[in-house]
Amino acid sequence: MMTKDELIAFEEDIAATFNAGKIRAPVHLYYGNEEHIIEVFKKIRPQDWVFCSWRSHYQCLLKGVPPAQVRDEILAGRSISLCFPEHRIYSSAIVGGVLPIAVGAAMAIKRSGEDAKVYCFMGEMTSETGIAHESIKYSRNHSLPIHFVVEDNEKSVCTDTRETWNQARLTYEEVNDEYITYYRYQTKYPHAGAGVRVQF
Repeated sequence: MMTKDELIAFEEDIAATFNAGKIRAPVHLYYGNEEHIIEVFKKIRPQDWVFCSWRSHYQCLLKGVPPAQVRDEILAGRSISLCFPEHRIYSSAIVGGVLPIAVGAAMAIKRSGEDAKVYCFMGEMTSETGIAHESIKYSRNHSLPIHFVVEDNEKSVCTDTRETWNQARLTYEEVNDEYITYYRYQTKYPHAGAGVRVQF
């Protein structure tokens, strides 16, 4: 498994490449959640599935996708939709788009009896959407082999999640149980881009 320093070094390179104008598509960088996500991945096995959103560089690297292959996909403009089926990892730029797919994968695993589990990553704003609540409720009620990870970076594109929903505490804030892991982190990067070059 990649180390915290290796993850940071990878994204520092991507940030510099983006700011130099060599990546002509959006990038969404992590920074600040390395220890949290490494802890989650200690439980994820090669046969497990990982589904995530447009911010998925770390998941791909921790799932075992070679760094050079991830970098090539980012340079090709596919940072927000990294998919490596041979490593059982999929991401989507559509808000909440992978959640029902992840639930479907978990249903298939349960029906087939396969020794595998699904891990589904989402941001804190996505966790407040209807599709997230329905996916989590359905998974709990049907005892599906799936675990949802809510990553709160307080970005939510360009809005504050708590202010948007007029609630001081998020629905899954500090929830850590059989089906949900929540963690909050601070990042030095904006929602998209690397903080220097204007993207659009």
